[in-house]
Amino acid sequence: MRKLSLLLSIVMLVGVACAASGGDMLEPGMPFPAWKLQDHTGATVSSKDLAGKTYLLWYYPKAMTPGCTKEGCTLRDNFDAFKKSGIEILGISFDEPKDNAEFVAKEKFPFRLLSDTDKSLAVQVGAADSKARMWARRISYLVGPDGAVLKAYEDVTPTDHASKVLADFAALK
Repeated sequence: MRKLSLLLSIVMLVGVACAASGGDMLEPGMPFPAWKLQDHTGATVSSKDLAGKTYLLWYYPKAMTPGCTKEGCTLRDNFDAFKKSGIEILGISFDEPKDNAEFVAKEKFPFRLLSDTDKSLAVQVGAADSKARMWARRISYLVGPDGAVLKAYEDVTPTDHASKVLADFAALK
């Protein structure tokens, strides 16, 4: 009985250690994981579809909440500058596609919002430390045409995120 108790304790410690290591941010130069998610229209979008393109993948906690609306509207208001720079914008949350569709319609976003409902990608890239997390962390990645991370944004301020990304991208050139 004592051996079983010790074994269970070890298994629990290993599980806690593995959970603690999840949720780490990717670093510039690292390959962004391959992904396939549904957008707000129900269409499937994948990293394969974006090969050869630069894109901003911005995780937001919850559709139609104040901070997420501010960030989305700031990205929307700078959409032409992103387009001119050759950067595609993709929002991503744990929301269902129908909730993201309402968000797009209400705020007139000209970009796609993706649903990471099973939170698998979020855990891989640091937007969640586990699948039990209720909302995504407000983080972003600028991903290059080769699929590698150009810039990681761990502490995003909704109102100045767009200008920061655009400035960082200009500095990378």
